[in-house]
Amino acid sequence: IDEALAELAKESRAFAEKKGKTAKAEDGDAVVVDFVGKMDGEVFEGGSAEDARVVIGDGAFIPGFEEQLKGAKKGDEIALKVTFPKAYQAETLAGKDAVFETTVKAIEAPTESKIDDELAKRLGLDSLDALKKALKDRFEREHAGQSRMRAKRSLLDSLDVDKKFELPASMVDAEFENIWREVSNAMAQGQLDDEDKDKSEDELKAEYRTIAERRVRLGLVLAKIGKGSGVEVTQEEIARAINQEAQRYPGQEQQVAEFYSKNPNA
Repeated sequence: IDEALAELAKESRAFAEKKGKTAKAEDGDAVVVDFVGKMDGEVFEGGSAEDARVVIGDGAFIPGFEEQLKGAKKGDEIALKVTFPKAYQAETLAGKDAVFETTVKAIEAPTESKIDDELAKRLGLDSLDALKKALKDRFEREHAGQSRMRAKRSLLDSLDVDKKFELPASMVDAEFENIWREVSNAMAQGQLDDEDKDKSEDELKAEYRTIAERRVRLGLVLAKIGKGSGVEVTQEEIARAINQEAQRYPGQEQQVAEFYSKNPNA
């Protein structure tokens, strides 16, 4: 909780302009800038801004952008040369070189942000005690969720022992295709898990087909157990599960919920 409070105080810190013409930007300072991004001498869409606040060291901008503002003074005009990451969300910019013609309008230094009732109020709570309780409740929910997932995985592992039987090829293929679609997207965006980054495509396909077989096998085992035990799932439980899944996709909750509602097999 103390670590979380310290991080919240850092994130909500205020800035005050450094005085004097010789005041230079340092790590942690906020540099207020106007910039125009160009690629091969041409202005590109979405690459310009006015009164943008760039906090040096926050890593919120393209790699290299913040670092080149170190030592800048109010009134400086700087050409920031950067290369967009290969996994950048805009495909037209990914991996490309660009120059941001930048005008420095102000250098601001962070002011001390105390961990007190005022911090809590800035975050929409009544007091520091209320903020601590909110953090404690959040950590308890996260721990409970992780504990449940661990127990679930342990249970599934125990069910998967000595349950080797022939699987319907079509079910395995369909499950593998679903998994591989997600893996392919992660590869394209450079977001593969660390343990998968150095593996060949053939190695990954072999591993994920094994996972697909396990999922199908466990699905059939659980269906058999559920049927034999008279387990029934209510519409309310289905709706709750769909809502939980939809919450994993902020901004797309309605589309995700509609997809599951219209596709019973999913």
